[in-house]
Amino acid sequence: MIHELQKKAYYPVSPELAEYLSAFRRASELPVTYKDMLRYSALYPLFDNDGNDTLWKTVHYDAPIRDKLYDGLTCTYSVLKTGGTKVRKHLKIERVDFCDFGNSRPFRVRVVNQYNDNYDHFYVKIADASRLYGLELEHILSPNRINFIVHGETLIEEHIAGVPGDYFIDHYFQRSETNRVRVAKEFVKFNERSFIRLLGDMRSYNYVVDITPDFEETQYRVRAIDFDQQSYEGNKEMYLPQFFKENEKVVELCTTLLNYPTMQQYQDEERTLIHQRVILAKRRLDALFETMCQDELSPPEKVDQLRHELNEYHHTNRFDDCEGMGDLVRTNIDVTLDKLE
Repeated sequence: MIHELQKKAYYPVSPELAEYLSAFRRASELPVTYKDMLRYSALYPLFDNDGNDTLWKTVHYDAPIRDKLYDGLTCTYSVLKTGGTKVRKHLKIERVDFCDFGNSRPFRVRVVNQYNDNYDHFYVKIADASRLYGLELEHILSPNRINFIVHGETLIEEHIAGVPGDYFIDHYFQRSETNRVRVAKEFVKFNERSFIRLLGDMRSYNYVVDITPDFEETQYRVRAIDFDQQSYEGNKEMYLPQFFKENEKVVELCTTLLNYPTMQQYQDEERTLIHQRVILAKRRLDALFETMCQDELSPPEKVDQLRHELNEYHHTNRFDDCEGMGDLVRTNIDVTLDKLE
């Protein structure tokens, strides 16, 4: 069982990665940078409706800075959502929050539509290469589309809606209306997705559960929301959500409701879907790995450890020639999908 992680180092956006982002319309000039967001004058603890500390802090900016910054943030939101400034006039920035608890130290911006009071969120973060590769791999290989923009050292990221995993586990598992078998199935598939593309640290607070009512039964989908630990750690168990203590109740649910042949069926289903996505997005995936394999994304000792553990796990020596994390991710995808044949 995995408990704590060391703080991950930041990796800058290389010229090759910047070129990839531009080629696939992930880069854009923006009026706000991460450094602009740091010009606050005060931080106040943010509590939820039950009075619990959310670990976020509400940010206060002095008026001259706030007016210019908020105008830039409404423009940024418009670019993120529509590619331009067409919907700016009726948008208002209601609140900015900051979290220094996580690796990415994000700012969360709350945007309100003044016509109907509907609100949305987006995030301003440091553009870390590991996270960018994680976002792209999620967009290409998962059933989920990811919307983000990079501007220099600044990352603008769309909010991913859903019930936080820790809250879902604590409050939904025992509800009579929750289809626990379908929930277990989705966690098996999520576990498989995470391992195939080597996305680490999928503790319960780093994913959400998207709940969709269907004509007979409710559908569930588990979605990652934190991509900082994309192919960084050397321990292969870091990429298997089942080994985190925060997910113990999930593992218990799966082992209670699903037998081994059923779990294997769900794993094969997920591999088949990923295989189809690999074929459909071959040009984009090849371009991504061309730059990812050139980038240093983890210390050499972690690369060596993961190379050895993946060889051992898959009973192969195909990882021997992998020089970096990009090579390991690409080879892990190939080796895993070859098991379908």
